[in-house]
Amino acid sequence: MQKLNKILFLVGFIALLFSCTQEEKPIEIYVSQTAENEKGDGLSYTTVAEAVQKTSELKENSPEAHIIINILPGTYYLSESITIPPSLSNLTIKGTSASEVTLKGATPIQLDWQKYKDHMYVADVGQVSSFDQFVVNGKPQVLARYPNYDEAAQYWQGFAEDALSKERVASWKNPVGTYFHALHGGRWGGFHFRITGIDADGNPVFEGGHQNNRASKPHKVFRMVENVFEELDSPGEWYLNTEENKLYYWPLDDMDLNTAQFEVSVLKNLIQLTGTLENPVRNVTIEGVKFENSQRTFMDGYEPLLRSDWTIYRGGAVFLEGTENCKVTNNEFTNLGGNVILASKYNKNLEIKGNHIHDSGASAISFIGDPSAVRSPSFNYKEFVPVSEMDTVSGPKNELFPRECLVEDNLIYRIGRIEKQTAGVQISMAMDITVRHNSIYDVPRAGINIGDGTWGGHILEYNDVFNTVLETSDHGSFNSWGRDRFWHPKRAVMDSLTDANPNMWKWDAVHTTIIRNNRFRCDHGWDIDLDDGSSNYHIYNNLLLNNGLKLREGFARVAENNIMVNNSLHPHVWFKNSQDVFRHNIVQKAYQDIRLDGWGKELDYNLFPNEVSMMKSRLYDRDLNSAYGDPLFKDPAHLDFSVLENSPAFKIGFKNFPMDKFGVQKAELKALAKTPEVPNLNEKTKEGAETAPVMTWLRNKLKNVSSKEEQSAYGLNTAEGVIVLNVWEQSPAVLNKGLKAGDVIVQANGKRLKGIRDFINVVMETKTQEKLDITVVRNQSEIQLSIRTK
Repeated sequence: MQKLNKILFLVGFIALLFSCTQEEKPIEIYVSQTAENEKGDGLSYTTVAEAVQKTSELKENSPEAHIIINILPGTYYLSESITIPPSLSNLTIKGTSASEVTLKGATPIQLDWQKYKDHMYVADVGQVSSFDQFVVNGKPQVLARYPNYDEAAQYWQGFAEDALSKERVASWKNPVGTYFHALHGGRWGGFHFRITGIDADGNPVFEGGHQNNRASKPHKVFRMVENVFEELDSPGEWYLNTEENKLYYWPLDDMDLNTAQFEVSVLKNLIQLTGTLENPVRNVTIEGVKFENSQRTFMDGYEPLLRSDWTIYRGGAVFLEGTENCKVTNNEFTNLGGNVILASKYNKNLEIKGNHIHDSGASAISFIGDPSAVRSPSFNYKEFVPVSEMDTVSGPKNELFPRECLVEDNLIYRIGRIEKQTAGVQISMAMDITVRHNSIYDVPRAGINIGDGTWGGHILEYNDVFNTVLETSDHGSFNSWGRDRFWHPKRAVMDSLTDANPNMWKWDAVHTTIIRNNRFRCDHGWDIDLDDGSSNYHIYNNLLLNNGLKLREGFARVAENNIMVNNSLHPHVWFKNSQDVFRHNIVQKAYQDIRLDGWGKELDYNLFPNEVSMMKSRLYDRDLNSAYGDPLFKDPAHLDFSVLENSPAFKIGFKNFPMDKFGVQKAELKALAKTPEVPNLNEKTKEGAETAPVMTWLRNKLKNVSSKEEQSAYGLNTAEGVIVLNVWEQSPAVLNKGLKAGDVIVQANGKRLKGIRDFINVVMETKTQEKLDITVVRNQSEIQLSIRTK
C-alpha cells in the first residue's frame, strides 16, 4: 500500500510539473483586407472592429485566454474608436510592422471635382460634413489661412500682426467659424479661438482661449487665422463650407484630380483602453502599427493641471485609463491632430517603447493623474489654499495617478504643430515615471516637462533633447514647475510659510526626481529649467550644450558632475534656507544669480573658466575649494566633452561620464534621429582672455572698463576701473545716496582698482564690515562715497 501511494504521488507530481511547464497556446485572430490568412482557421476579418468583437465573444468562454489580433499589411480605416475594456485583458493587437500596417482615423472619400475659378475646384462632400484634416495622396493639405503656410517661419509656420485686423475681417463674407491662433502675451504657450460672430463695431466675438492656464491677452504679433474661404489663395489650401457641404481646393502643381486619393479625418481617439482602479485593463499590447489622421482637439474641453501653465484635453490617439502592465511598442504615430499617447489617472507598469512619433498637433506622451489624488490642490497661478484649511498629510490622497511607468527608446520630433503648450513627454500628478533613451527635438516648447512636484520619484536618463522652445520663451529643453502646497504667489507669504515649516515642500515632492546622463541643448531658454518652486531633484552627469542650469525658488536640489558648455548655473530667487547643493561641476561662466535671499547649502569644488568668475562666488563664502582653468575637453567638435587625463577638473572631483549613450538606441530609429548642433566654444572663457567680464554684486551689475572709448566716455584718467551698468534700487549699496548707474568705481578702501578682480579682493578683505569706502567717477568728477554692503 505504501509503495502504491509513492507511485501515485510520483505520477501526480509529474503531471503537475508537466502542467506547470506547458503554457496555454494563445488564440490568434487575423485582420486582412481580403479576410484570408495562411492558416485558414476561420478567424479572419476585414476590420479591426470585427476582430475586437470576436475577441469579446471568445472571452466570454475563456476570460483568461491570451488572444492575438494579427493585422496583416494594408491600410485600415476606423469608423469609430476601438475600445478595450477590462473584459478584453490579455490581448495583443499586432501589426506585421508599422511600415506595412496603418490604422487611420480618417475615411476615404470620392469627389467629383468641378472647376470653380482660376486654380480653384469645388466638390460636394455628401454626408461627410465635418472634418478638419483633408488628405490627398497620403499628405495632409493646408486649411485656408493667413498668412500662407511657410515652413521656414518661426511661429505658426507663418504669422502676421494684421491677421485679425478689422480691415481683414471685414473682407471676409462669413467670418463665423474662423480659427484665431496666437501665442500667449509672454509667449508662455498659445491660445486658440473660434469666431462666433461680429459685434456692432465690426469686431469679432470669440469662444475659446481655454487652452492655457496663465491668462494673458493674445500676442500682438505672433498670430494666424485659418478656415477662411477668402484666404484660400495658394496651392494645397482647402476650405469646407459646412452649410453647403462643399469642399473648395487649390490642387498642388502637377496633381491629377481624377486619379488622386482623398481622405478626411473623422475620429479624435483611435484606440482607448478604459478600465478603473478596481477593475483595470491588464496585459494589453499594441505594437507594429502606424497611426495616422486623427482630428484636432484644441477647441474641445480642457482642464487645468494644478498651478502649472498647462491645461489639457484628456484624450489622445491612444488613450489609456485604468490599466496595468500594458505596452505600446514599436509603432509609428504621425499626422495626428491632438495628443498622441495619453495615460490618464490610474496606470501602473505601462511601457511606451520603441515608437516613432512625429508631425502631430499636440503632445507626444503624457501622464496625467486625477486632481482628486492631490491634497488641497490649487488650479491657477494666483490661487492658493489658506494654511488653516490645508490638508497637511504628505503624499497622494488616492490611487488615481500613473506610477511605475516607462518611456524608452522613442524618437519624437515636430510635435506641437498646432498647440504650443505641449511637450515630448509631459508628467503631471504622477509618481515614479522613467524616461530613458529618447530623442526629442524640433518642438515649440519643452522636450520634457514636469508640471508639479506631486509626487516625484521620476528618473530621466540618457535622453537627447534639443531644438526646443522654438516658438515660445522663458522655458527649457527640460522644464518643471513646483507650485505645490508650500508655494504662494506672494513671495513674502511663501517665505513666512516655509520659515514656519521648513519641510513643507516634502508634503508633495515626497520622492527625489533624478535627472542624469542626458544631453540637453536649448537656444531659446535654459537647457534645464527648474521653475517656480521645483523641489527635491538630483541632477548629475548631464551635458548641457548651450544655456546652462536654472534653479528658481524651491528646495533641496543637488546638482553635481554636470558640464555646462559656454554657460553656468542660474540661481534665481533662492530661499535663504533652500538647502541647494552645486558641486563638482564644470561651468564656463560666472553664476548668473538673480535676487537671492541665500546661497544654498553648498556651492564648492567647481571648475570655472577664469579667476574672476570663480571669485565672484567667494564673496558669499562659496566655492572656497573651487578652481579655474581650461577643462581640456577631449573632442568637442564631435560632441565628446569628456575631459583629458591632465584636466584640472579632476582636481575638484569631476568624473567623466559616457558621451555615446544619449538618445534612441533602436537601430532603425537611431538611423533617422538627428543630433544637436555642435556649440562653438567661447574663447573668452579662457584665463586672461576675458577683458570685460560682467558680474552682479548686491544685485547691481558691474563690468570692467575695457577700452579707450569707455575711458573717454566716462572721463577717466586711465582705462581702468569698474563700471556700474545698472543698479537695484533696494540694494544696500544704492540706498542713502549710494551707487548710481553710470558710476565708475576707481578706488575701494584706499586701493586703486584696475578692474573687477581688484574690487572683489577688497570686498573679500572687508566682508565683515558693513560699509565700504569707495571713490567713483560721476559726470567726469571723482566723488567719495561710503556705501553699505549689508
